[in-house]
Parts: sequence; C-alpha cells; structure tokens
Amino acid sequence: MLYKIFGVHEIFGRLISAGFSLGTVTVVAYFARWMFSSRIAGIVAALAFAIYPGAFYYGRTYTPDTAMTFFVTAAVFASARWIVDDEARFGKRFWTAASLAAAALLAKPVAIVAFIPIGAALLARLGLRKTLAAPQTYAFFVLALAPYALYDAYLRSIAEWHWASGITTLHVLPDLAASFRSFPAFTAKLEAFRHALGMLRETMLGPLGVVIFGVAVIATGVFRAQSKSNPLLWAWLAAGFAYAYVVVTVERVDYYLYPVLPLAALWTGGLAALLWRTMTSGWGRAVLAAAAALTAALAIWSGLRAVAPYYDYSKVVYRDATALAATLPPGALVVMGHYDPSVLYYIDRKGWEEDPYLWTPFDEESAIAKGARTFIAIEPGRLRRNVELYAWLQRFPLANPDARWPVYETDPAKILPGAEARWKAFRRAEKAHRAR
Repeated sequence: MLYKIFGVHEIFGRLISAGFSLGTVTVVAYFARWMFSSRIAGIVAALAFAIYPGAFYYGRTYTPDTAMTFFVTAAVFASARWIVDDEARFGKRFWTAASLAAAALLAKPVAIVAFIPIGAALLARLGLRKTLAAPQTYAFFVLALAPYALYDAYLRSIAEWHWASGITTLHVLPDLAASFRSFPAFTAKLEAFRHALGMLRETMLGPLGVVIFGVAVIATGVFRAQSKSNPLLWAWLAAGFAYAYVVVTVERVDYYLYPVLPLAALWTGGLAALLWRTMTSGWGRAVLAAAAALTAALAIWSGLRAVAPYYDYSKVVYRDATALAATLPPGALVVMGHYDPSVLYYIDRKGWEEDPYLWTPFDEESAIAKGARTFIAIEPGRLRRNVELYAWLQRFPLANPDARWPVYETDPAKILPGAEARWKAFRRAEKAHRAR
C-alpha cells in the first residue's frame, strides 16, 4: 500500500520488519514479566531476544518472518492471559487472542506451531472434558483458522504456484513419510535434524544463547520456577522440536527457526527470575547483575561473529553487477540464474532469483508471460548442465556473447529465426537419449 502511494522503495519493507522486530522485544518483555511474575524476567527476556543473532539480523530483512514471529508471540501471550486470567471465558481477551492468532497465520502459515502451546494451556487449565465441552474452544480455533482458510482458497483459484501447500504436499509430507518407511531415510532425517539444531545454535540463538537456553530449561524444571503456565512453555518447546524435525529438515534455512527465539527468551527470563529470587542479599544481587552484564556482552560478541558472514559482500560481484546494471533497460523485469539477492539490489531491478539447474522452460515461459525480458546466466556452467533449459534459451539472442554473465533477451518479439525447428530437433534427440 505504501508502494501505491509513494512508489517502490525497499526501505518501507525494512522499516516494517524493524517495527515488528521492536514490537516483539516489547511483547516478550510483558510476556515474561507476566509468566514469571517478575520485572527482572521481563527485562532479561527482552534483552535476550534483542541480542540473539537471528533476531538481530532477520529483524530488519524484507521477509514476512519478523511479522509472523511478532504475531505468534503476541497470540500465545494473549491466549495465555485469556486462559489463565479469564479461565478461557468469552470476553475481550478471547477476541484479542483469536484475532492475533489469525493474523499470525495470515503472516505465514508456519505460525500453526503456536496452536500447540495454546491447546496445551487450555487442556491444563480446564481439563480434557471441559475443553471439549466449552463452545469458546471451538469458536477460538474457527476464528483463528477461518481467515487463512478463506485466503488460501482464494489463492488456489488464481495462483500458478501454491507455495505453502505445495511445499507441504510435495516435499514436507513425503519426506516425513519416507523417514517412517525406510531406515536410511530415517537416519538421513535425523542427520538433517541435527543440522537444523546446529543452525539454531550457530546463527539464530548464537553459541552462548543456546547454552543459556538449555541451562534455563533444565534449571527452571529442576527447581520448579514459578510460572503461570508450565504446560504452555513445555508444549511450545515440544512444538519447536517437532516443527524443526518435520519442516526445517526439508526447508533447510535458519530463519525457519525464528518462532523458537521468543520461547528461548522467555525461558532465559525465567532463569533470571529464579536466580534473582535465590540471591536475597544485596551483594549477591550485585554480583549477579555484573555477571548478567558480562554474559550479555559475551552473547553480543559471539552472536555478531556468528552472523558476520551474512554481512560479507563480494567486491567482484559488486563490480560485475554494477557493470551489468548499465547495460539493462531501466525497470527491466529479470530472471536471475543464481541465489543472491545482493545482485538484484546492485542492478536495481526486480524479478526472480532461481537455481539455473532446477529452473525449467515452463518456469521461464511463465516468467516471460509475467513480463520478464531478461535471463541473466550468472552461473553459465550450471545453466549448461540443465540441457533442456539451455537448449530452450537458444531461441533468444545474447546481449553480449563475451560477457562473464551472459544475458538472454527473452523478448518474444526477438525470437531468432528457426528457433522452433531447433527446439523440435532437441526434443527428438532427447527421445533418442542424445540430447546435449
């Protein structure tokens, strides 16, 4: 909507993400203060979330994950207040909780993990029989799920690619089913799960952050730290592990673990509250405060080291991209055969960034139908390995055959003479297993 008013400026997207990120810091503070009945818990939880390397880096990236994490945290908090303080009755908190849960799902469907701790809190507070008998239980889940269901139905009617449902049905569920049917697939799944937890340690919570999280889980469990809803915390933890095992082992990117960060911050705040209550003397609390400050400084240092490669940009790429930008028409919609959003920023063009080995002629035709007039072969060697796409692209002229990044002019008006005959010859050779 801001683009419609002011024109296309990516800063809007980054500011929106940064706003939601700061909002999550605030929500985590109030959530922890309420959960553990401690101002110290709120302050430490907010600080922990703010300095986690994953939140620090992705908290200003132009993605929906920051908004989704904000709404997930707010939805679980509002639901916990509704369940614990209002005994899950109809009222203002009911409508707030249901609305925030709906917003979380609309921001990104992986927010469905929030329903597990909410459901656990309901069962723990009311018991199974009362939970199933209460009309507000069904009203909550209907109101939370219905907007996304309607949106998804609309999307299915117009979208060429069904992103969330497509990933789930084509990749996530088959991979999960295979892990139950085959021992090699199961061991591969476990290895991918280990890698997912490694990403949580390395770039999302940071090496020190994940240690503190683990200590907090153990300590608050052993010493039974005062909490308004222990079942909610444990169910959220279980949901996070299950989500990592089912989804992140397939979509192996660290920001998919973003919903775990508010939980880690909450539990860290709980540990701080437990230690603060244990240290009753003034000297003891002074030492604890100093130790906390030192730990925070070390966490910031180790966290920034963890994500330092994310800020490392190649001078060669910048040089080549700026040279390419000078040759492209202003406002050209491009398909870039490479995964690196920095190139799109440098050339100041919009479009697709795709793996040239996996992209197909059908995909390219679809992009052309949407207005793409350039295919940039940043990885020409990998493109040539995709013999089908490489053969298909030969119907278009090259802007500069000697360029390090060949550029195909994919304008239907510029199709070369004899293109269709050459394509049919390729298909015949392909059937004879002689395609090259």
